[in-house]
This record gives sequence, C-alpha cells and structure tokens, in this order.
Amino acid sequence: MTAKKKNPAKIFILDTNVLLHDHKCLYNFQDNDVVLPITVLEELDKFKKGNEQINFQAREFVRQMDKLAGEQLFSEGVPLGKDLGRLFIATGKPFPQVMEESFSERTPDHRILAIALHVSAQFKDRTVALISKDINLRMKAKSLGLKTEDYETDKVKDIEILYKGVETFDDFDAAVIEQLYQSGSIARKDFPMDEALTPANQYFILRNNNQSVLVWVDPFSQMIRRVEKHSAFGIEPRNAEQTFSLHALLNPDIKLVSLSGKAGTGKTLLALAAALQQTKLYKQILLARPIVPLSNRDIGFLPGDAKEKIGPYMLPLYDNLSVIKNRFAAQSKELNLIEDMQKRDELLITPLAYIRGRSLSDAFFIVDEAQNLTPHEVKTIITRAGEGTKIVFTGDVHQIDTPYLDMQSNGLAYLTDKMRGQDIFAHINLVKGERSYLAELASNLL
Repeated sequence: MTAKKKNPAKIFILDTNVLLHDHKCLYNFQDNDVVLPITVLEELDKFKKGNEQINFQAREFVRQMDKLAGEQLFSEGVPLGKDLGRLFIATGKPFPQVMEESFSERTPDHRILAIALHVSAQFKDRTVALISKDINLRMKAKSLGLKTEDYETDKVKDIEILYKGVETFDDFDAAVIEQLYQSGSIARKDFPMDEALTPANQYFILRNNNQSVLVWVDPFSQMIRRVEKHSAFGIEPRNAEQTFSLHALLNPDIKLVSLSGKAGTGKTLLALAAALQQTKLYKQILLARPIVPLSNRDIGFLPGDAKEKIGPYMLPLYDNLSVIKNRFAAQSKELNLIEDMQKRDELLITPLAYIRGRSLSDAFFIVDEAQNLTPHEVKTIITRAGEGTKIVFTGDVHQIDTPYLDMQSNGLAYLTDKMRGQDIFAHINLVKGERSYLAELASNLL
C-alpha cells in the first residue's frame, strides 16, 4: 500500500463490527484514508446468510465492495468519492514480537491488530487509528500503543433527554394555569415561556402552590393545551408520565412515538392498550421485538420448529397482552375482540426480522426493546411505514443486550435525538415503576 495524497489527515483501520453496524460507514471518514484488513472480509462471509438486520448489513457492504473492486485496492487504493479519501485492503501480516508475548492465539481480532501495527509502523508521519465498536479489542489495541476510537458517526452527543422525566415548572403564573383549566388551551405566542423550551409535542407540568396542570404543545394549532387523564382498553394511567404517554399514543396526528424508561414503567402495556383502543383507525396491530440470542448463539441452535424457537423471546409481549385480557370477563366483548383479532392475524406478535421487507399501511406498529436496534435498523423500520401507519418504539437504554451498542449509539436514543421537535413525533421518558412496590424497590436498589 502506498500513499497517494501528500498530507492526508488520518488513516482509519476498520473492524468488522463497524461494517455490520453501518454498511455505509466507508463514506463517513471525510478526506481520510480507510483500510480494510483482509481478515474483516473473511469475517464478513460468516454474516452474509440470514434474515436478521446484521445479515442485511453484511450483504449491502459486500455489494458496495463489488462496485469499488479493483487491483489498486491492494496497492494505491481506490477513491471513495469527491472530497473523500481512498480505500485500501491490507493483507495479513506476521505477528510482531510484542504481540507474540501477549496474544499467542491467531484469532481474527489479533490478526487485525497485527495489520494495524504494520500500517502504523509504515506511516509514522500520519495518524493511524483502529476503529472498532468492540471495547475489548480497543483495550488490546491500546496495550500495544495503537490509537483507537469507537465509531462515532451516529452517536448521540447529548442523551439527557432520555433520562429526564416529566419536566415541572414551579411557581408558574396562576392566571395562566387558571386559563388552561377554564378554556383548555392558550395560544403558544401568548404563553409566557421561550419557544425553545416548548418544542412540538413537548409534555410538562405547570405548578403554583397547590394547583397544577398537565399541558402539551400542539404544533398543528400552535396552542398549549391541557392534557386530561384518559384510560385505554381498561388500562388507567397511574402517574403524569403514563398520562402523557397515553395522550401521545391515542393522538392520530402523532405518527411516531418513542417511550423510554426502566422495566416496569408500563411502556409496552400502554402502547398495546392504546392500539386496542383504536382498532377502528388501524387494520392491524403488530407487536415486534428484535431477537438477541443469549451468549450470541443463533436461534437455529434451539430445538423445535420456527414457532417454538422464537416463542421464548416473544413471552414478554404475550405477558402484556395477558394483563389486558385479565381485566375483562370471560365472555366480554373486549376479550372476544382480542381473540378474534388474533385469529385473523389482525393482532400479531412476531420477531422483528419477519417484518423486514413489508410495507405497512394502516397499522399500529409497536417495536419493543428498541434499544437493541442500530440507528440504521430504526431507519429501515420507519421507512416501511405506509399511509395511516403509526409506529411506537419502546425500550430502556440501560438494558442493552447487543454487544456493540451503548447508550449513545443505540437506535432508540438516535431516533429520539434526531426526531425531537418534529410535528408528528413525541417522546416521553417514564421514570416511576408501576409493576409493584417490590419491583420498584429492586430496580432502584439492586
């Protein structure tokens, strides 16, 4: 490999997990050069087959490489585009002594490290950095004196929005609170708060002494409106956060909702109850969640047919449905409605992978455990939305089960950060657990 540019800023060496996280990553390094270790291409082969999003990413990246292919990839590199750097493929290198002493096994990660050391030694006048989402590999790289970074392109810089509960403004003008109770709304331009603090579909509490009111910013009418407490299909909100969540879930003008919060705050239950409450608006209710196998073992290892393999992963969704069913008598019209919808596949609980490729029209689509999705996966899901569809993402950024995602790079955080302030989007973070005193105590103390 020889340098084509006189003074390029950096050389970035990519780990396999970066390509599987974002198949377009090659184009996100500005005018710097990118090196792909040959080991990465070998590892990519293992992921090309399958129906999960990670397999889609692998296939898409291979297609891109096919367009860029050429003999110069191994020597002078190929240009990635206007104002971008060049792409190189680095073949395997012998293990230097420093690696032999620490890492005796010839694992793919160690072979990538050997290539990174070789490139770093070859281009001492340039900044060379190994880019990986694997914390362990980054630590190993640092032990060898290599510069290393996480893939930062789609990371959320400020995740405070995902931690904040319901915002309360104390000592608020009593006359404004009274007006909201009397007329139910006040023009946004007459509201005594900076518009920067009241983006579209923001929910908050106004309080003065013993009087308080729940309010919402209506972007369509440019009004600040009072939020009243409403139940949905037998589920009553137990706090302000749940009241706001149901309001957003039941509002047909809000097409995209994200609900974050720890286990037991009622995110999925509220979303399902709201969907069942609006069966006249939607032809189908879909509940889906990504399958994250324990110990990274594919579900193909599990016994049984396809339905039996995925059954355990879908249990939490069935549990929420059971909570709603148990609120009604055996022969009630509500229970009959749920059972009829299930028989006609109008209420469908399914792994997220089975939704891929579908165009969803007039559907209420609930995506559970969205913190285990990449930003690209979230984008792929939303772009499936046809006319009349509402999508709800629920999750807890503290319960990430995917090894290469964190609180700043997961799809739920990315979605909330990028969509905040849009007229058809609302986000509520639920803080207070409502399962039981025991569950809340364990969540807080253990």
